[in-house]
Amino acid sequence: MRSPFTPKAPLTFCQYNGSVCCNSTEDMQLQNLFKTMDVSDLGCASLVKLILCSRCDQFSAELYRIESVPRKVPILCNSTASPNSRQYQPGGVDFCSKVWDECQNVSLINSPFSMQVRGGTPSNSTSKLSDIWQSKNDFCNTFGGSSESELFCFDGGPVLLNNSEIPTPPSGMCLEKIGNGSYLNMVAHPDGSNRVFLSDQPGKVWMATVPEEGSGEMLVIDKSNPFLDLTDEVYADTEFGMMGLAFHPNYVQNGRFFASFNCDKVKWPECSGRCSCNSDVGCDPSKLGSDDGAQPCQYHSIIAEFTANGTTSQPSSVTSVKPLEVRRIFTMGLPFTSHHAGQILFGPKDGFLYFMMGDGGSIGDPYNFSQNKKSLLGKIMRLDIDNLPSAMTITDLGLWGNYSVPGDNPFSEDKELQPEIWALGFRNPWRCSFDIERPSYFLCADVGQDQYEEVDIITKGGNYGWRIYEGPSPYNPPKSPGGNTSATSINPIFPVMGYNHSDVNKAEGSASITGGYFYRSTTDPCMHGRYLYADLFAGGIWTGIETPEDSGNFTSTKIPVSCALDSPIQCSAEAGSSLPALGFIFSFGQDNRKDIFILASSGLYRVVRPSRCNYTCSKENVTSSSHPKSVPSPAPSASRTRRELNNPFVLELLIFLSTFFGFFL
Repeated sequence: MRSPFTPKAPLTFCQYNGSVCCNSTEDMQLQNLFKTMDVSDLGCASLVKLILCSRCDQFSAELYRIESVPRKVPILCNSTASPNSRQYQPGGVDFCSKVWDECQNVSLINSPFSMQVRGGTPSNSTSKLSDIWQSKNDFCNTFGGSSESELFCFDGGPVLLNNSEIPTPPSGMCLEKIGNGSYLNMVAHPDGSNRVFLSDQPGKVWMATVPEEGSGEMLVIDKSNPFLDLTDEVYADTEFGMMGLAFHPNYVQNGRFFASFNCDKVKWPECSGRCSCNSDVGCDPSKLGSDDGAQPCQYHSIIAEFTANGTTSQPSSVTSVKPLEVRRIFTMGLPFTSHHAGQILFGPKDGFLYFMMGDGGSIGDPYNFSQNKKSLLGKIMRLDIDNLPSAMTITDLGLWGNYSVPGDNPFSEDKELQPEIWALGFRNPWRCSFDIERPSYFLCADVGQDQYEEVDIITKGGNYGWRIYEGPSPYNPPKSPGGNTSATSINPIFPVMGYNHSDVNKAEGSASITGGYFYRSTTDPCMHGRYLYADLFAGGIWTGIETPEDSGNFTSTKIPVSCALDSPIQCSAEAGSSLPALGFIFSFGQDNRKDIFILASSGLYRVVRPSRCNYTCSKENVTSSSHPKSVPSPAPSASRTRRELNNPFVLELLIFLSTFFGFFL
């Protein structure tokens, strides 16, 4: 089962609209399955179709009790309903009895009912319900059930809820500043401690201990003693650098970790690999020309493996490692000088490595890489780094490095897809995360071109539309050698959240989204369950709430933000704004306490208890020892603003932002 999403067009066989859990391919598979069952009785056939199509319901995970024991048939509603149920059941529909009455003596080929009790896979066997169950009571004891407080049953139609009112958004978000550095990545230590790893764009990684919220302590980093220093390998410029950091799920035992970065083959001989512009994707690098002084595929995206096992058998005790690659996992030459994404994450349930890649850059994705199923640009990849291939296998399969391909990647169903691809149709996915309480919820922000910034729920084989769509609206790409993909040839999945460029900068209309996390900490109880995301320019921070839960239907609210007066490091305030002077919001982080952090150009910030900023939260337990309330910080003076703009670091950031994220392309 997958998290719900909204397809472009309604399904044709299963009558589900809006947020669903089936794409058009799965809808067709259900139709073919129904045909093979050859149900002769029309009344029974209509019920069997409804049951098969229940897999497309936005609440199918609850109907099939996926978190306990997976089922072939959903829980069929009986005549009882729990008084605490969230599900709306008019008249106490006894759907289970209805199925028995209509189908008990009807022959079904490959009956899902018999397969559930007998196990196994379809084998063209024929059975009747009455062959296996002696009575309606026996049948409904197996398949029947009532809706409960957090679980649903199938009554023959889409699950409806008693109350789907949108909760009132929090009154505001309170921050404390705990560090001054500027970082792109923050990863919680795999040992479950309060330590984190922080990496910057030039290629250094530090390990630090996060102080408790409200302790008044700063996060202390010894800049002279990094955990890892890759500055000799990383090419760090306005649009390049160290983009991702991920630790193996078994890091505590095996010490394996991975870095995603860019390199320059002119400056580093080991920066060498195939060019993503090649004949397989209809691209000739000799026709690209230079881009900002760089030749096609001069720069590469790399994933390299390192180890903390060199000096000890306890990787958790290691505080620094040598910059020696254990193996090169992935290397790919980049056609242009922007839209590289580069984040890497391990799936919390499957243990595979997810790699986010942008469309390669230039205006409007001129070679249509994002929609080209033979290109890895504009894609999210899913790689197996535990079962390493032989050199012959790498050559035979045309792999881009030392990894295997999970057998259940979408290519198993779509032979046109490169086997590494998990999802496609992205422009520049900038910051993705899995919900730690619902691992099927994999959300990514994708930076827009001219109009719209989006947040997507990522699903297996999903096509997110670029360059046919920008967000929910059609995009008219410039004429290009890459050709066009017809809008009718794909089934795009539209964003669940996002904002228009004009919403954050009415004068220029420029914007760039930074994806975040579902808030699962207890620090701010009124923020719990909301997805946080921001605009890179610090033009806004939003919270998205899903109503009803597990439906895929989100409502976003731009939220006020303040900094606590007792912040360990005093915050500055933006002139004429309630926002603290965050600078540019590069990324978000999450530690093992589930607290959320903002990684900005001005420092490292943590979301803290709302009462510390005088925000009201009825769920917060405010004691008499509450911290002092925040007051607005003085606006920066004109002379101070000029000093900041003359700062070389700030100037480099401005250049970096206007090019790396492609605001004006």
